[in-house]
Amino acid sequence: MTLTASKALAAYYEAVVAAVGGEPKACANWVLGELSALLNRLEVEADASPVPPRSLAALVKRVLDGTISGKAGKEVFEAMAAGEGEADAVIERRGLRQISDAGALEALVEQVLAANPKLVEDVRAGKEKAFNGLVGQVMKASQGKANPAQASALLRARLA
Repeated sequence: MTLTASKALAAYYEAVVAAVGGEPKACANWVLGELSALLNRLEVEADASPVPPRSLAALVKRVLDGTISGKAGKEVFEAMAAGEGEADAVIERRGLRQISDAGALEALVEQVLAANPKLVEDVRAGKEKAFNGLVGQVMKASQGKANPAQASALLRARLA
């Protein structure tokens, strides 16, 4: 599907970009991905979407600003489509906000490093897969709520 598949879809996309304040690529990904899948399932045009453009824009902003991950964003979108409310309300109700607090992440990183000496040894020996394993352990310890980019940066700093 393309953004010009219908006038309704093109107008929807343009409204999302305007409400986000730019970010055309991110908006296109959400409109062509999650929204198009929803519209296909419901067999409706974009102008009949249960998620209005301003609501999708609010969700896109939360993914872009790091409040939630892209994966959590998909969960929020489905909840919004099911009538559970706006993005911020769904994020709070479901506890999907990413952990971006440096202190909290540092504590998780320390726990993971202490609990995984073999992975630490492998990373120091140059094994990149072991580093990814440590990032995965931080994500697991945070129940998927750690900001992965921040967790990765903290791990690299600690292991340097």
